[in-house]
Amino acid sequence: MGFLGSLIGATLGWWMGGPLGIIIGLIIGHVAQESSTASVLTDRDDQSRQSVGGFVASLLVLMGAVMKADGKVVHSELEFVKRYLVRTLGADKAQEALLMLRDILKQEIPVRDICLQVRINLDYASRLQLLHLLVGLGMADGVLSRDELMLIRQIAFDLGISEADLGSLENMYVDDVQAAYKVLEIAENASDDDVKKAYRAMAVRFHPDKVEHLGEDFKKSANEKFQRVNEAFEKIKKARGLK
Repeated sequence: MGFLGSLIGATLGWWMGGPLGIIIGLIIGHVAQESSTASVLTDRDDQSRQSVGGFVASLLVLMGAVMKADGKVVHSELEFVKRYLVRTLGADKAQEALLMLRDILKQEIPVRDICLQVRINLDYASRLQLLHLLVGLGMADGVLSRDELMLIRQIAFDLGISEADLGSLENMYVDDVQAAYKVLEIAENASDDDVKKAYRAMAVRFHPDKVEHLGEDFKKSANEKFQRVNEAFEKIKKARGLK
């Protein structure tokens, strides 16, 4: 059962119950028949396995919802997901995860119920990382459609993500100084000292170490939003002539 078996593990994680578990359960048998990959989590203890299993299951299902939001699944979105999964899971395990996603896309996804389940069971930093990836997925074709934007904002609300953090994530994909201020969650007329304080606060909140409990591979993938915070600060510094 490979990747799926490693997600289930010796104990049933929180994500195998509720609406998320119903969707995952529907596809387990089908994907398991097609896959013979090695376990992605054989070197983890049960607690770590449940954390990562819940994150991956939540991510795949919510990615499926975003991909279907505007009524079509485009190549750029599939490539975004594939690159992320290969980077974090490796090629073989990513292939099995993609088989799971294929079947998830065929299901009706109760997004709000799933988000509420995720909100109860995943810490804020993990939920923030989930949302960052969903925004990146929506932007994979170069534009966030109205339907995708509305869904992502609803997901953010249901996950308990603050409006300021959502705005920060959305503006990470906009290349101008005004967006850079929104990334740092600060007004354009803020003092230089306040800009520096805002940067330090965001650097702490978005630091990859916040998701180290998900493992090194997922921690590395979280580095992207941390880099975008740094880039926003550098853009503001350049505009203000700061050293």
